[in-house]
Amino acid sequence: EMDCVVGKKRTKEVLLVLSERKSRKEIIIKMKDKTADSVVRALDRLERRYGAMFSKVFRTITVDNGTEFSDVEGLERSCLRKGQSRTKVYYCHPYSSYERGTNENINGMIRRWFPKGTDFGKVTAKAIKAVEDWINTYPRGILGFFTADDIFLPWVASLA
Repeated sequence: EMDCVVGKKRTKEVLLVLSERKSRKEIIIKMKDKTADSVVRALDRLERRYGAMFSKVFRTITVDNGTEFSDVEGLERSCLRKGQSRTKVYYCHPYSSYERGTNENINGMIRRWFPKGTDFGKVTAKAIKAVEDWINTYPRGILGFFTADDIFLPWVASLA
C-alpha cells in the first residue's frame, strides 16, 4: 500500500509512505513535491536499493486515486530491467480509504511525530529515519507482538 503524507499548506515537500502488507514494514521517503514524476523517481530509488528483490517484495502496490499516482506506466516500469515491469499497481475505489487500512493506520502513527501543519522542508532525513525505525520496531498484536523488522528481514532472506 502506498500514500502521501502532506505537510504544511503552501509547502511542497511530502512523505511517500509504503506499507508492506505481510510484515507491516514501513518505508518513508521524503519527496520534493506531490507530483507523479516525484513518486516515480522515489520508486526508482527504492528499486535500486532493493535490486531484484523489489519485484518479489512489492509484487503489487495499492494506491488511492490522487494525481500523484496517475502515471501508472511509470509506477509499474522497472528502472533496472528495461522493458519489464517492477510491480502491478491497483487503485482503490474513490472515498474508500479502508481499502488501504494498514497504510492509513501508519499515516496516523507518523502524525504522532509530525502533526498536521509540519513543514517537511525543515524535517531532516535523520528525523524521518528515526520515525521509520520506531514504526518498524513497534511490537504489534497482528504480528503476534513481533515487530515488522522481526518478520520482514527473515522473510526477505528466504526469497533470495
